[in-house]
Amino acid sequence: MRIQLGNVGKRFNSEWIFKNVNFRFEDAGKYAVTGPNGSGKSTFLLLIAGFILHNKGTISYVQDETEISPEKINQYVSLAAPYLEVVEEMTLNEFFHFHFKMKPAIESMDFKEMAEWVDLKDSFHKQIRYYSSGMKQRVKLAQAIFSNVPVILLDEPLTNLDKAGNDMYYRLIEKFAADRLVIVSSNDEREYSFCNEQLKISDFK
Repeated sequence: MRIQLGNVGKRFNSEWIFKNVNFRFEDAGKYAVTGPNGSGKSTFLLLIAGFILHNKGTISYVQDETEISPEKINQYVSLAAPYLEVVEEMTLNEFFHFHFKMKPAIESMDFKEMAEWVDLKDSFHKQIRYYSSGMKQRVKLAQAIFSNVPVILLDEPLTNLDKAGNDMYYRLIEKFAADRLVIVSSNDEREYSFCNEQLKISDFK
């Protein structure tokens, strides 16, 4: 999928978070959205995901040379972010069944294999409410990266992860994201070390 932004701006009340963003995200590219805390990185990612609307400019989504309506973009995008909640009353097995009914999983992967990839196999039947913050972050990465979509959006993906969790993240990206568009919002270079282009959102004030 290609995503084209033309003079895009977002404001809250009378304050512009960013404006006049002109940028093109190419199919299967790896991009970092960088900037200091409060610069609008997370807001930008939510806008790309279609969770919020921009106040000016245009955003177009093209998949296999067909333009996708912004109202349908949620079918083509997955998002992992620290502020997004998972259903803590569910076990991981139940959560995977719930999530992947709404957004199909990548082919040839069963839920136990997904749990093994994110080092949660031993907690597969435990309620997520009893998970540590790092374990919950692994669940969020799993639901995003294992979704069968062309665009993966990752907001501060190493939040609450230890060294083993960091290594797991890099393995997931290398194995499952090579042929997909990935956009990482972060001011920590470790989170976007694999990206080949940066968009500095603080340049668009």
